[in-house]
Amino acid sequence: VTDFSAEKSLTVDTVPVHVDALAFWMIWDAEKAVLEVQDFEQAVILSAQTALRSSIGSNTLTSLLCERERLGTEIQKLVDAKTNPWGITIISVEFKEILVPKELEDALSRQAQAEREREARVILGSTEAEIADSFSKAAEVYKNDPTALQLRGMNMIYESIRNKGGLVLVPSSALNSMNLGTVLGAAAHGVKSGIIPDVIPAVVPGAAPDPKKGEN
Repeated sequence: VTDFSAEKSLTVDTVPVHVDALAFWMIWDAEKAVLEVQDFEQAVILSAQTALRSSIGSNTLTSLLCERERLGTEIQKLVDAKTNPWGITIISVEFKEILVPKELEDALSRQAQAEREREARVILGSTEAEIADSFSKAAEVYKNDPTALQLRGMNMIYESIRNKGGLVLVPSSALNSMNLGTVLGAAAHGVKSGIIPDVIPAVVPGAAPDPKKGEN
């Protein structure tokens, strides 16, 4: 195993980086390793550094950070092609650390935050479009089916009070528009008989609810 690095190398998007890496290699022909080069270990290091700098210069910073495995494989093939005639095989190359200048760290952090916010806005917009489409379809159903609209109105009132219970004041105008009088009367009878829980709305004919009274 050999450590090697590339200092202050520029990526294709002109970001200076410092990269530390490891090369795993083996000698399969000791005679060639001794005779073909003067110092085979140093030759492996120099070849790996050259290939690493070449890889950095042909990739963006994002590629270096996100595609380490692919780049390591590319460097391994480049170095192995050079060392194989020396009786040496490069087994693998792995990135240990990629460092960027301190002044760029904040900029990269802000860029990542902006990208996350943009994605969140896109998702929110898509969700709102789906909700609006659902409302539009529901409106078409209610327009052609008044009974369904009345039942939906009753359900909305029930959902608003079922968790806490209590009393809800409903103006008589709401009864006229939603035709809830008959249904509420039947519900009141059910409460009196003990069939339905006491969570039905209270109706004040001809008057709007007083917000100061709140719920009981």
